[in-house]
Amino acid sequence: MRQGAVGKVRLVERDGRRLVEKRLSDPARHDTEVRALRALAGSPLPVPEVVEERPGAILMTELPGSRLDDADPHARIEGLRASAALLRRLHAVEIPAGLPPAPDDAAIVARYRAAGGPALPLAIPAAVGTVFCHGDWTDGNLLAVDGRITGVVDWEAAHAGDPLRELSRAVWGSSRKDPRSAAALIAGYGADPDAVRAWFPIHAAELWLWFTEAGPAEYLAQLTADLRAWPG
Repeated sequence: MRQGAVGKVRLVERDGRRLVEKRLSDPARHDTEVRALRALAGSPLPVPEVVEERPGAILMTELPGSRLDDADPHARIEGLRASAALLRRLHAVEIPAGLPPAPDDAAIVARYRAAGGPALPLAIPAAVGTVFCHGDWTDGNLLAVDGRITGVVDWEAAHAGDPLRELSRAVWGSSRKDPRSAAALIAGYGADPDAVRAWFPIHAAELWLWFTEAGPAEYLAQLTADLRAWPG
């Protein structure tokens, strides 16, 4: 089983117990993941328990289930719908002390324009609040068994940010794979669809910048073509 997709992750055995070891080269991301997981210990969210932490490595419990992005299309949609209720629960949890701030959207817009990205309606929506955000709520970071979400992993991008921005990022990213994902997530969370969609250009610009810096080139080419056809 792959538990998470960021950093170097492997299964280890300790005293007859299967555990997950995660290694992050960025100390700030390492600290963020540990801080987030410890803050969520005992919460309704199914997250790994930190068993041991040392510089560069986190040892945590293994959670049941398979990654939602490995599920068949119907199971994936139903899993995303169920995950939205968990995301709303996360947003009600008290923000842990020391959690990083939200991404700087004004800087993202400036960098995108300076890099010559395709024209987008880059207006930054007004924030509706500041909550505990996962930072990368995707089907690759959700584990499921028989349609039930059994794990939320990869917390190194957690931050204090706007709840609609986080939901919208999940909606926009997942709907590129399957357009039905948008309605499932929005309904599962109980959000205003127009408010969610207002953030889409920001996420598009952020992903385009990511591909320009990290590739692969074919992903950048496809996204660039998609953004050039942006409606309106």
